[in-house]
Amino acid sequence: MKQDYMKVIDNICWPGLPLIAGAAIWLVGCSVGPDYRRPAPLGTNAVPGAFAGQTSADGAVWKMAGPAAHLPRGTWWECFGDAELNRLETLASAGNQQLAAAVANLDRARALVRTSRAGYFPQLSAAPDMTRQRTSANQFQRGNSSGSSSTYSTFSAPLDASWELDLWGRVRRSVEGAKARMAAAAGELESAKLSIQSEIAIDYFNVCALEAQHTLLEQTIEAYQRSLQLTQNRHQSGIATELDVAQAETQLRSAEAQLPAVELQRANFIHALATLCGQPASGFKLSPSKNALANFPNVPLSMPSELLEHRPDVAAAEQSMIAANADVGVAHAAFYPSVTLNGLAGFQSIDTGTLFNWESRLWSVGPSLQLPLFTGGRNRAQLAASRAAWEAATATYRQTVLNAFQEVEDQLAAQRLLAREHEAESAALKSARRTLEISTTRYKGGVITYLEVSIAQSTALAHEQTVVKLAAERLAASVSLIKALGAGWTSNSIPGPAAGKAVSAGGQP
Repeated sequence: MKQDYMKVIDNICWPGLPLIAGAAIWLVGCSVGPDYRRPAPLGTNAVPGAFAGQTSADGAVWKMAGPAAHLPRGTWWECFGDAELNRLETLASAGNQQLAAAVANLDRARALVRTSRAGYFPQLSAAPDMTRQRTSANQFQRGNSSGSSSTYSTFSAPLDASWELDLWGRVRRSVEGAKARMAAAAGELESAKLSIQSEIAIDYFNVCALEAQHTLLEQTIEAYQRSLQLTQNRHQSGIATELDVAQAETQLRSAEAQLPAVELQRANFIHALATLCGQPASGFKLSPSKNALANFPNVPLSMPSELLEHRPDVAAAEQSMIAANADVGVAHAAFYPSVTLNGLAGFQSIDTGTLFNWESRLWSVGPSLQLPLFTGGRNRAQLAASRAAWEAATATYRQTVLNAFQEVEDQLAAQRLLAREHEAESAALKSARRTLEISTTRYKGGVITYLEVSIAQSTALAHEQTVVKLAAERLAASVSLIKALGAGWTSNSIPGPAAGKAVSAGGQP
């Protein structure tokens, strides 16, 4: 009788499974929630067709170009032609701990994608157990004195299987969001690389400038010492006054006092470079090039629309929008019923010797339905929160785009104006050197006092230092412009859903 009953169950359940699976496949095609549509990057404002600082008034220096073809992809700093800078960038790529953390975040995001994908597949688990139990002697009805207790063990070795049908796209939206977050983490990694690389280049050029200033001060001190000796000799001969000697000594001591400040700044930048390269500051060696401040590369510009693809932070911000949009779909799916196919098969017995006998087998199969009837407003609150997160991600994306355009315009203005200032300052330096030469000659001839020589020396030294400082600032502006343009990076270099596949239209979930 029992065997006949089991055959009936077999005839009902197993032929019904393909029907259930077919219905599930038919329903799997739909996903609730909004499909991602890329919002306008600048809201109601159109993306400009060209950068405002792209053409200077004194001649076209900047030219329109596609992706910076002459800049080596991934090694943009090589355009400066400095071997020591190349070495520092290589050290940072291998040892910087901020990059290591960003790589770990990307690995974590990849793992979370695999975690989300696991929802596509049935879940199988084994739960063997042994239970020792005693029945109650008072389990029978009142008046029945034949009740007795019994003690026995139950052994089970079941396999549980469950598969939630993704009827409303909850799992698909979760995977979509996880992929977008992985792509955002990849963009953040590229952004961190670019930021660290540019910081190394700027710090290195500052070290080179300070090294040049240090050399300049040493040469100036030697010249001031000769001037002081000359003045002292003239004073002993009765030609120069004691005031001339005091002024010459003041000039010398003032120049000597500037050396420690320059050395301190240089040490701080070298220590910062050591940290960026992932090495302890103690014992870190640096050999700055003497010609580092003489090479000013011409950085080609991209169209403003291409800037949206060249900037890793812009791409990462858009991927965050995609993830937020997917979260809205997940929140939508919570309003719909969930269907789970459950199955159980295994063995059960009160004796270990017969646990795996054919008669000890057991199984069950059947779907379960869970319908959210009342959740106290939780689902609506989660949906509202996900929509607010989408709005925040959209605002962050637009702000990132605005910041990108501002940075490019800032650095274009810096390139143009610093070049003009450097040219004018170089001319002023040439004139100051000529003035110092004439003043020194006139002083030796007894025509003027040492005060005029002192003034000429101070003026020449100030212009010398300013020219060195401006050269470093021009190089830093070039680095910052390359960084603002995203170097040779493009959104196609990261995994995950490509931003270009999104519909270029406004939209709101």
